[in-house]
Order: sequence, then C-alpha cells, then structure tokens
Amino acid sequence: MRRRGQAAAVAGVVGAATAAAVGLAGFQFGGGDTGTQDASDLPPATAQVTRTTMLDTDDEPGSLGYGPATALAGRIPGVLTRLPQAGDVIDRGQPVYRVDDAPVVLLFGEVAAYRTLAPGVVGADVRQLETNLRALGYTGFTVDDSYSTTTATAVRRWQQANHLPQTGQVELGRVLFAPGAIRVDTVTAGVNASTGGGDEVLRFTGTGREITVKLDVSKQRLARKGVAVQVQMPDGRTVPGRVERVYTVIEQQDGPPLTKIEAIVSLGDPSAATGVEAAVVTVTFTAAEHKDVLTVPVAALVALAEGGYGLEVVEGSGTRYVRVETALFANGRVEVTGDGLREGMTVGMPR
Repeated sequence: MRRRGQAAAVAGVVGAATAAAVGLAGFQFGGGDTGTQDASDLPPATAQVTRTTMLDTDDEPGSLGYGPATALAGRIPGVLTRLPQAGDVIDRGQPVYRVDDAPVVLLFGEVAAYRTLAPGVVGADVRQLETNLRALGYTGFTVDDSYSTTTATAVRRWQQANHLPQTGQVELGRVLFAPGAIRVDTVTAGVNASTGGGDEVLRFTGTGREITVKLDVSKQRLARKGVAVQVQMPDGRTVPGRVERVYTVIEQQDGPPLTKIEAIVSLGDPSAATGVEAAVVTVTFTAAEHKDVLTVPVAALVALAEGGYGLEVVEGSGTRYVRVETALFANGRVEVTGDGLREGMTVGMPR
C-alpha cells in the first residue's frame, strides 16, 4: 500500500536510475529491445515480473468523535433556569434547556428555525413543524407548507402539554430544529445568566460516531463522497467505512492560511466505537485499483539515455533491455507495460 514516504522513495529510485543511464548510453532502441549481452554483464540481483492487482492507497490519521459541534444561541429573553450536562442525549420533543422555567424544545428538521411560525406563514419550516407535531401524537391538521388555523389548534395543545403560553404560534427560539437526536458537546452559559440576545448557550453534535480526516490539497483524489475506506481502530481491529462528506476548509495558524480537504467518514459497524469517546484512528483511502497488471520492483527501473525507462531482461546467460511505460506505483512496485513483456520474466536490479 502507498504510504506517506513513498514519494520521496520513488524520487530516490528515479535518481539512482538516472545515474545508471550512463551505462546504457550506448544502447539505442530501434524497436522494443536491444541485443543480448554476454554472461559477464549479468546483473548481481534479479526479480520477477508478476501479475497482480495494484492499489493506490494512502493511510491518514483521523479523529474519531461525534463530528463538528454546532453553536446554539439563546433567542428567548429571560433567565436560564436549567441547562443540560455535556454528554446528555436529547431526543425529539424533549427540552434542550429552560428559560424562566419554560422549555426550548428539540424538533427534527433540516431547515434551521429562523422566524416565528404563525397562521398564514408558508414554507418548508412549517412542514417540519407539522411533521413533528404529527410524530408527537397531535392530529387534526394536514401536513403541508401552510400554517393553518388547525395547525394553530394543534400547537396550542402542544404548548399546554409543555406548560407554555397557549398562543397558537411558535416564537423564534422556542424550538431547535436538528436532523436528529443531539448530544450536548459543551455548555457555554450558566444557570442564572440572562439570555435572549443571541449569545451562545451550548454546543451540540449528532449522536452518531464519525471520523474527521484532514488532507493536503494534493491528496484530494483520495477522498470522494461515497468511496469505501478501511479504518484501523484503537484496539487494532480494522472495520469498513465510507466517505460521507468532503469539503474545503481554511486553517489559520501562525503563518499564512492553509487550504485543507476535510473528509467525514462513517463506520460501517457503529458498534465498533462503543466505549470510545474520542480517539485517533488510521483511515486507509483507496484512490485507484488496477486489476491484472504486470508489475516489477520500482528499483528494477533503469533510466534510458534517450529518455523514459526500461528493464534489463535476463534470458539464459545474457540480458537485453526492454523499454517500458510506467503507471501506478504502490508498495515498492510499479505497473509496467512493454513489447514482449510477460509474467514470469526475470529482470535485473540496477547495480
């Protein structure tokens, strides 16, 4: 498999091969190979041409956790009277925190709460609210994009059950829409503090485990949405995973801003992370797979005087040089093609 230090290793091999080209300066290819040399010129070491599957892979460290945390601002004016603890899991219909002893409630939805919902309002956020009311057992309305009088009636029943003023409308800040159940990551405000001005109250994540991997831009080919990966867990087990999201981030450190590729990886078996709150894992990305190809050790490549690369093929008591085209480099071997090249051939290793 391809590792971080491979590029330097390949560069060293190519440099050595270039130096070896001095010995080949007299050889010119009229076709695909040269004449045979005598036994005194046989290479001191040899290797075999093999047929196999080549994988372009790379191992990268990743952070196993609950993913990036989202800040929740306090929009309801009043005094914070109850707050959750870090690590608490909150489900649909449950209070996230309380202001003046009245709950701010979690509901499910992809569209963030951004306005007061009342009769006459139309939009996807209305459908989200109605979908949640129906899931919580409230009926008597149609789930659609329109906030109707029947929706308001259901909202009053929901408000009564949560000991809220029965206004029939949902003011901005009374509900938090999140894609699913949430886990409290950190609490950034305290009980008895005033809220309502948009200051942060807490940060939350989803409840699913995921791995965040930051890649150099040069390795963008590794991370594509939907591709399979392998994850080595802290206990040494290897479990399958999948790239769920890929996006570009800008990191500001002491020097100039750095552009990174951030990949979010899910575990194929979520139970593999049971009991692990946070850890560094190793993620193996596979960028390419070349099946049924001929390969030789990278060190067998010889730089040719006229440009390109060749192999010194050993035949009986002599050798000849065959020009080759290179493709994928991986695990110390290289994919090669060339006229007359076949599996099982013996090739010399440069002196």
